[in-house]
Amino acid sequence: MNDSLIKYWHSNSHAIIGALGTHIEISVIAALITIIIAIPLAVALINHRRAGEFVSQVASVIQTIPSLAILGLLIPIVGIGTVPAVITLVLYAMMPIYQNTYAGLTNIDPVLIEAADAMGVSKSFKLFRVEIPLAMPMILSGIRIGVVMIIGTATLAALIGGGGLGTYILLGIQSNNNAALIIGAVLAAVLALVASWLIGLLSHVSFKKLGIGVLVVIILGGLGFGVDKLATPHRETITVAGKMGGEPEILISMYKDLIEQDNPKINVVVKRNFGGTSFLFKSLQSKKIDIYPEFTGTVLQSLVKTNRDVNPDPKIAYQDAKTDLQKQDKMTLLQPMQYQNGYGMTVRRSVAEKYHLKTIADLAKHPQFKAAFDPDFYSQRDGYPGLKRAYGLNFSSVRTMEPSLRYQALHDGKVDVTDAYTTDPQIKKYDLVVLKDNKSFFPPYQGAPLMLTSFAKSHPGVVKSLHKLAGKISTSDMQEMNYKVTVEHEKASTVARDYLKTHHILN
Repeated sequence: MNDSLIKYWHSNSHAIIGALGTHIEISVIAALITIIIAIPLAVALINHRRAGEFVSQVASVIQTIPSLAILGLLIPIVGIGTVPAVITLVLYAMMPIYQNTYAGLTNIDPVLIEAADAMGVSKSFKLFRVEIPLAMPMILSGIRIGVVMIIGTATLAALIGGGGLGTYILLGIQSNNNAALIIGAVLAAVLALVASWLIGLLSHVSFKKLGIGVLVVIILGGLGFGVDKLATPHRETITVAGKMGGEPEILISMYKDLIEQDNPKINVVVKRNFGGTSFLFKSLQSKKIDIYPEFTGTVLQSLVKTNRDVNPDPKIAYQDAKTDLQKQDKMTLLQPMQYQNGYGMTVRRSVAEKYHLKTIADLAKHPQFKAAFDPDFYSQRDGYPGLKRAYGLNFSSVRTMEPSLRYQALHDGKVDVTDAYTTDPQIKKYDLVVLKDNKSFFPPYQGAPLMLTSFAKSHPGVVKSLHKLAGKISTSDMQEMNYKVTVEHEKASTVARDYLKTHHILN
């Protein structure tokens, strides 16, 4: 394990340091905003106990809402990336900072307050020279709790393209890469400990110096941001996002390389592990992202409204998907690649041999089986709901798991059957058996770049660049690339670039 950690660090150190910097940036911004809001609010409500208690209750209620739910609610309003992440972190950190500040200010010994009043000091003098200094231990305790909470919760920013150390935690889970997972988790924990220690040191600093320090940090941060913006050459930025897993990351890495090679004035921002199908589709509709790889079967079964059955001919299925997307959503699906990444049902070889399983229909005879499915497969029409009706399946237990985890659970015997993609490397790695779809339930699945038609018309150069992938990449090619990323833990961007150069698609 130590060797794999060292190897992974050496090959990804630059990107990891960049993710650490992003994590710190998000955390500092969220912490400063929370402090600027929470502490003055608590001060303003010192003499308004009902309002102060009400705000405290509201902050406590917010704390009970799952952070993913808050992120989901914010995306349609403020978009993706850093902004919704910072807002979520501020909401989560409000409770400890506000409540500690309010409790510290309202629980000062009344004798001290009466003494200050007897001396005839002004309200501002009493606040800044008496009340806040006495409440400072409680205030700093709240800030410490809030900052540690922010750093831990900030790992979720990676789910919405915000970056940070959560990127490596997600990558580790998705690709079963313990090195990436450990590095992301350990760095986040160390960062939280360092932040807690630094805040502890602030307890020995006077209130005046502390306020000046915070002000200096804000000014320097603003100046640094402004200088960076002025010094960076102006280039149009487009956002390319991908679903969870190694294969989508390979595809969006290819998109990035091809677009930037042919269009030097365009900067491509890649959002990997961005979410499920509906999340990406809605993000594209709302122009939060510009391009993402989608599959013909998913379009026809889940994204467009149609009464006709999916044609088993891949060419006809693509034309139907392209036409329906254009008509219903004003979107353009470019020419697909050669390979098909279709759904399948898979079991351990020992289970297939023991129960003589050859087709999906055979599974109906074994309701005692436990199943685990990818969240998309579990919910969409071309997944388990439709498959259950078509084959009369009724498993004793059905749960959802992230893609890489469901394979591990199958291999370990914790479940008996799971969904699979035909290009998944785990089929080979774990010697699994893919059951025959004897009723031809699963539609053709060919991947292609999906974008708004307005974007395609205004970016003909981008469309031309992506068209280079049309009809390319065989099933065996994608299986091999997936194996390198998921099993051998090579970087998806490196694997993608090597393929493009080897096949003379990229210079």
